[in-house]
Amino acid sequence: MSFQMSMEVERKFLCNADTLKTLEKIGAVCVGQRQFSDQYFDTPKFDLTLKDVWLRKRKGCWELKCPATVDGTEEMNGEQSKAAALCTRYMEITNLPEIQQRVKEVIKDMCEDRETETSSSQEDESWLSKMNLVCFAEFTTVRRSFTLEEEVVQIDLDQADFGYHVGEIEVLVPEGGDVQSALEKIERTAQKLGLTGDQRVEGKMNVYLKRNNPEHYARLLSEHVL
Repeated sequence: MSFQMSMEVERKFLCNADTLKTLEKIGAVCVGQRQFSDQYFDTPKFDLTLKDVWLRKRKGCWELKCPATVDGTEEMNGEQSKAAALCTRYMEITNLPEIQQRVKEVIKDMCEDRETETSSSQEDESWLSKMNLVCFAEFTTVRRSFTLEEEVVQIDLDQADFGYHVGEIEVLVPEGGDVQSALEKIERTAQKLGLTGDQRVEGKMNVYLKRNNPEHYARLLSEHVL
């Protein structure tokens, strides 16, 4: 059975004191503020994250983010490819049996010797120890979310409890949807926000690992995951 997945196309940016004023000026509507804690899991050898696969638990629910395969038929000019390079694209899976299956495939070398029984219950976490998964990062974020209706984008301003502030412009693309259109919406929104620069902005996880687990961070850098 195959589950419908959506792709998150996202561009991060650094917020400053003027960001809220700019959002107001361009007509972005605040749709609420919430706080959530994330726990991220991997094997002690970083089998998942070294393949750019991110398993997390947020508000009691499991999510798996895997790199999205890019359709080779996408034709981009120089400006488009520059804009695309500033964005990340991940498939997000929220169905627990599907998550467990994907994780098992990634770490199958470790699980070959023993068949891992998995459970579809959110509460039963015995599958974590069976797959040798441990929590390597845990932090809390306060998020203010805005929508820009004409572009159908969401803009999040995140403040992590380890002292890092970052913004995200995000478009969700259904499986098989138009990624190029999403990239164009993000680029137009970035221009409205006055964002400049051609360097990707670091996400919360990059900064968390750099500060708290430099060995893990260095491995991910050496494999060009970060």
